[in-house]
Amino acid sequence: MRFRLNKNSILLILNHIEEALIFRSNRNNPITPMQQLLLTLRFYATGSFIISAGDFAGVSTTSAHRIIHRVTNAIARLRPRFVQFPTRNNEIKKQQLEFYKISRFPRVIGCIDCTHVRVQSFGTENAELFRNRKGYFSLNVQVVTNSNLEITDIVARWPGSTHDSTIFNNSRLRGTFEQGMYRDGLLLGDSGYPIKSYLMTPLLNPRTPAEQLYNESHIRTRNIIERLFGIWKRRFPVLALGLRLRLNSVMAVIIATAVLHNVARQNGDEEPLEDPNLNLPAPWEEIFNYGNINPDNVDYRNNDNAADRRILINDYFHSLL
Repeated sequence: MRFRLNKNSILLILNHIEEALIFRSNRNNPITPMQQLLLTLRFYATGSFIISAGDFAGVSTTSAHRIIHRVTNAIARLRPRFVQFPTRNNEIKKQQLEFYKISRFPRVIGCIDCTHVRVQSFGTENAELFRNRKGYFSLNVQVVTNSNLEITDIVARWPGSTHDSTIFNNSRLRGTFEQGMYRDGLLLGDSGYPIKSYLMTPLLNPRTPAEQLYNESHIRTRNIIERLFGIWKRRFPVLALGLRLRLNSVMAVIIATAVLHNVARQNGDEEPLEDPNLNLPAPWEEIFNYGNINPDNVDYRNNDNAADRRILINDYFHSLL
C-alpha cells in the first residue's frame, strides 16, 4: 500500500538502477539507493508535495527534490528494456492470439488511446496549450497496451489541448505501421482516431447484424486499455492528482511510472485497490467519445480509407453470424 509494488518488483528495479544512485563518498551520511527508491515510490504513490516525501524519508525538501529527479531519470532510462512493442513474428502471433481470446477480434496486436495526466500550470506564454477540453491543465499521453495490460508504446510530450489523432499522426508508431513492419497486424482505437488499413475504429451507426457484431467485439477488446489506465493511475495516484514539476520532469515521471507498471504486471503484482483517502478522479474516457470524433469515422460506407474495415465486417464478422 505504501509503495504500490511488491518486494520482488522493487528489488528488480533497484538491481537495474542501483549503480546510478550510489554516492561515491560517505560524507554527510549519504542516503542509500534503496532509501532513494522508496522515497521516490512514496511520492508517486501519494501525489503529495515533495516536502511530504522528504519528511517521510527524514531528509530536507531540497534533498528530496534532487533524489526524486535522480531516481525518476534512472528508471525512465529503463524504457527500452521494459516498454517494447512486439516486432518478431512469434511475438506478433502471440499477441494476436491473446487478443482474439477476448472477443474473437482477429489480428489485433495492440489497443491505442490517450489519457490526460494532470499538471500544474507551467505559467509560460504557452501555458494555455496545456488546458484540455475539460478545463484543467494536462499532458495528453498516447499509450498502446498488449493483452496483459502492459504498456508497449508511449508518447508523453504533447499538451493537453492536442487532439488524439494529431499525436498519432506525428508518432513513430504510425511510421512503422505505414512501412508495413507489422504485416497484417491491427491496432484498435476509439472514434477519435482516423480509420486506416491497420487502425480499426468503431462504427458510429451500425445497421446490419455484422456491423453490430463488429462493434461489440471492438468494444470488448478495446476495453482493455480503459482498464490499463485505471490500474496505472490507481497504482501511481500522482498521475491523476496532478504533478507540480517542470515539463521535462513531468515527462520523465510519466515514463518512469510506465516502466514500473510493466514491471508490476510482468511480476504478477496484485492490482492496486482504490484508496478512499485519495479521492481520485475517474481516469478513463468514454468508450465512444462523441465529443472527440474524427471526421474519417462519420460514415464508413463512403470512405475510401475504410475499405479494409468493410472487408473485415463483410467477410469475417458476417461469417460469425
